[in-house]
Amino acid sequence: MENYRDEQLIANYLKGDEELLEVLVRRYFKLIYNFVYQYTGSLEDSEDITQEVFVKVWRNFRKFNQKKSFKTWIFSIAKNTAIDFLRKKKAIPFSAFNDVEGKNAIIDTLVDTGPIPDELFEQVSTEKMLNLVMKKLSPAYRTVLLLHYNDHFTFREIAEILSKSINTVKTRHRRGIAILRKLLEEK
Repeated sequence: MENYRDEQLIANYLKGDEELLEVLVRRYFKLIYNFVYQYTGSLEDSEDITQEVFVKVWRNFRKFNQKKSFKTWIFSIAKNTAIDFLRKKKAIPFSAFNDVEGKNAIIDTLVDTGPIPDELFEQVSTEKMLNLVMKKLSPAYRTVLLLHYNDHFTFREIAEILSKSINTVKTRHRRGIAILRKLLEEK
């Protein structure tokens, strides 16, 4: 069953083979968890959101259009669930700490948590360096790059997942690569 394509698993699941849902969950759990983690940056929140994603998949399976890609569908659910979670999470903006003169005591006292030169020198692994630089990208660019290079989605699939035009996705990809190159050159 592990070798079956998503379409076969879904068709048989909808015919009553309940065990096949577990195969789909195993197949996509890590991918969805990693994707959600890129939005939240929190292990605990990512676990909760990933669990919620699979509950939504289970509840809405009968609504799934089998002519479309299951992978794209589940990633769309993950993206929307992560965004909903982040919207519900009430964050206090730094601007709320501005005084009458416009000075911000929080920002003025923050310690620079960036790595010191000696630490950067010790990071010989290209992967570590790339991950460090990727975190500096805006979420819009980082998401497109990760979906394309880590999860191997096409630009059309990414556009569908993010509910953006394919031209927007291509532009974010191009700009993200350009920014990434610039950041890597600075290192």
